[in-house]
Order: sequence, then C-alpha cells, then structure tokens
Amino acid sequence: MKHFINLKDISGKDLRKILQDAKKRKKKRKGWDSLKEDKDSPLKNKLIIQMFEKSSLRTRLSFYLAIKQLGGGTLTLRTNELHLGEGGESLEDTAKILATYGDGFMFRTDSDEKIEKLKNYLSIPLINGLSPSSHPTQVLSDIFTVEEIKKKPISKLNIAWIGDSNNVLNSLIAASIKFNFKLNIGCPTSYCPEKFVLDWVEENNKKLYIYNNAKKAVVDADVIFSDKVISLNDKVNRKKKLSQFVNFKITQKLLNFAKKDCIFLHCLPRGSEVDEKVFFSDQSKVWQQALNRIHVQKSILLYCFGKLR
Repeated sequence: MKHFINLKDISGKDLRKILQDAKKRKKKRKGWDSLKEDKDSPLKNKLIIQMFEKSSLRTRLSFYLAIKQLGGGTLTLRTNELHLGEGGESLEDTAKILATYGDGFMFRTDSDEKIEKLKNYLSIPLINGLSPSSHPTQVLSDIFTVEEIKKKPISKLNIAWIGDSNNVLNSLIAASIKFNFKLNIGCPTSYCPEKFVLDWVEENNKKLYIYNNAKKAVVDADVIFSDKVISLNDKVNRKKKLSQFVNFKITQKLLNFAKKDCIFLHCLPRGSEVDEKVFFSDQSKVWQQALNRIHVQKSILLYCFGKLR
C-alpha cells in the first residue's frame, strides 16, 4: 500500500511506471464507452471513498470514471457529513472508520495539515486530489499529455509557466526535478515560488529559471502552462492582484516568442489570464489535457494498490 500525496515524495522511476501504465491502458480503451470496465478489472470489489472540501469538476468526474473503469466502486462524502478533526470525533478516529469501510481515500482539501495527519492515521491508500501546496494528480497527468503530443520524453523539452505561484506550480516544480526538464517561470516579483519550495529545489542540486518578464520566460518554449490568477478561495484584493498580472496574460503575441509548434496547457477553470483566441486555438490542448486525467488517475490508483503491471 502506498499514498500519493506529493510528487516530491515519489521516485522518478515509480512516476515513470505510472505514465507507462496509463499509456497502455488508454490505448486499449480506444473507442470504448465511458463506463465499460477494463478487461482485467484490477479494482474489482474495492471501494474508494472520495471527499471534496473544495469545489471540483475535473477531479471529481475523472476519479469517478477512473474507479469505475478499473472495476471498483466509489462513494462521495460531503464535507458536512464528516468531522475531520472538528466537533465530536478526532481525525484519528475518522481515519480508522474510513479504513474499516473503504479500501482507499481520495481527498481534496483546504488544509495541508489535515492531509499530513491523515497520512499517519490511515491504513489504506490516501490520494491527494488537491491541497493548498500541491496538485500532484493534475501535474502527472499534464506530463502524460505533453509527452503524448510531443512524442518525446519531457526531459528533452523546454517548459514555461506563466502566472501565479500556486499549488499546481509547486507540483510542476517537483516534476521538473523528478523528470529532469528545464522549467522557466514567468511571474511578478511579489509572486515568486515560496521559500520552502525553493529550498527543496536547492537541496536537490537543481535550478529554476525565474523571470519577472513573461516574454523572457517563454523564449524557445515547447510548452506553456498557465492557471487562473485568482482561485476560488483566494482571500486577496482581486482588483489589485489582477492589475499586477496584466503583463503576464497569455496572448498570441506572447506565444510568438516560443517555438512555432509550442502548445498551451491550462488546468482549468480559466480566467482573464489567457486570451480567448489562444484558448480556442490549435495550439491549445486543454481538452485533451482534461480527458487524460482519467487514464493517469487509473494508474495512480493501481500504484497505490501495488497493482501496476
């Protein structure tokens, strides 16, 4: 049994195995209906419990289909249906009950502390569907999409991130070390990655390339990533923050500084950080990116259950 919480805690070898398995499984399902089970049904008779403390569309749908296609069952609990360390039951006792009834727990949370405590208490696999500092399932799926489109290892590509330094970027930074690719980050001076992230990069003897100029960050890029500047639960002065990102909008003019065959990826939902012409252009691969989450999350589940082929 293994947890899937942060990419930085999983070996590059295991992450590569997950991607290889996802590639095989996606190929075998070509033309199949969404709810048709994979022939081997590796999670038959397994129950995966899901809980979302934060709003979710893609993570919720993709995990539901991933579990069903693997032959498992799933139950989604509402936040007001569990104590999770608040009210009448401790987090430790809740974890024991989850492990008594379920075989795995996928948790999208607004607290890094909760997910770390649950990791210590649960005797079943815990998957981080998103936390304030990490979004590992999203980024591993993004790596899959990049390699699927570019038909080469991501280690041979130049990757650029334009926008806020958030949980998705934290996981992309971890991926840049695990998969050994060059990562340029374009962001305003006051929105650089946090110290604990930069310290970890330094500990691993790697280097990030951080620019406070979007054009410099995308020069020679094969892939440009972005995310919503203001997320749903951001407690900030929205007008002020948006004004600080005016020069970091993804436009066709900006893409012209990257390679001609550069692709654009966005984990969604989107905001004003990307021009509609770019978002709906041939260079934008956001729909393929979203769909691939099903395939990669299936292989993440199998990794957690020790069933990778």
